[in-house]
Amino acid sequence: MAHSHHDDLRLCHVLADNADAISMEKFRTADLVVSTKPDTTWVTEADQAVEQAIRRTLRSARTRDIVLGEENGEQIGSIEDATRRWIIDPIDGTSNYVRGVPVWATLIALAVEDEVVASCVSAPALGRRWWAAKGGGAFMGKSLMSATRLQVSKVDRIDDASLSYASLGGWEEIGKLESFLALTRRCWRTRGYGDFWSYMLLAEGAVDIAAEPELALWDMAALDPIVREAGGTFTALNGQPGPWHGNALATNSMLHDAAMAYLGYFPDTEPYDERDDADDTVAPSPVPTNVTDLAAHRRSDS
Repeated sequence: MAHSHHDDLRLCHVLADNADAISMEKFRTADLVVSTKPDTTWVTEADQAVEQAIRRTLRSARTRDIVLGEENGEQIGSIEDATRRWIIDPIDGTSNYVRGVPVWATLIALAVEDEVVASCVSAPALGRRWWAAKGGGAFMGKSLMSATRLQVSKVDRIDDASLSYASLGGWEEIGKLESFLALTRRCWRTRGYGDFWSYMLLAEGAVDIAAEPELALWDMAALDPIVREAGGTFTALNGQPGPWHGNALATNSMLHDAAMAYLGYFPDTEPYDERDDADDTVAPSPVPTNVTDLAAHRRSDS
């Protein structure tokens, strides 16, 4: 385990223990208070209580660090230009939580500058927890002292792959529904495990590809290092690494280029319009639609 983040990972577990106690106390209770946020998604009193508890602990244990949470935004620590930022999703899968479905988790991540270096995903209703630190591998188990090391699968053909996703709606919104459906038809098996669980199953080697067209930073930050430390690859749909770009594609690494060929998405590249080419100069390259165009697309952005 990477020594430099060992204490941070221990703190992740302390935060997760406290979060689990709060969220489980209200899970499947008749008096759970649920409200609707401005974006029409649900938030529960448990979401709020978990995030506040994590923030209280971090204010005491990591006074200098920034804290970003889904429910209460970003709070600067005692150093204004701090490079360490905790990224919290108190309950990922709130809709499941509200309906009594046990697939939900608290996501806790620590980013240093532009890299997530430690994280923990705790799903108490499933009795499962996953964690990782930079250079130290990824694990699942009940505690740091009782853990199994994670390793992604060795499946190297799309035809043999198992793919997990959350829903179809977002793919249609970005114009990738047909491409996504084509990928699902090519894969051996598809299941909608959804949310964090798709990516944790990938890190365990039970799933080979997981992807979502629209996600917030707090949805992804804790997943990224666990997938990578298990030997997988975690990028945006444009191929950029990490959880910073609003969507996600995670694979066992061997299948990443093949999955990108279906799902690669480059919204910052405008389609060619012949009206912009009145002087008969050579037309610009078409919008990159698969992994073979990825390198050229990156060069054009540099």
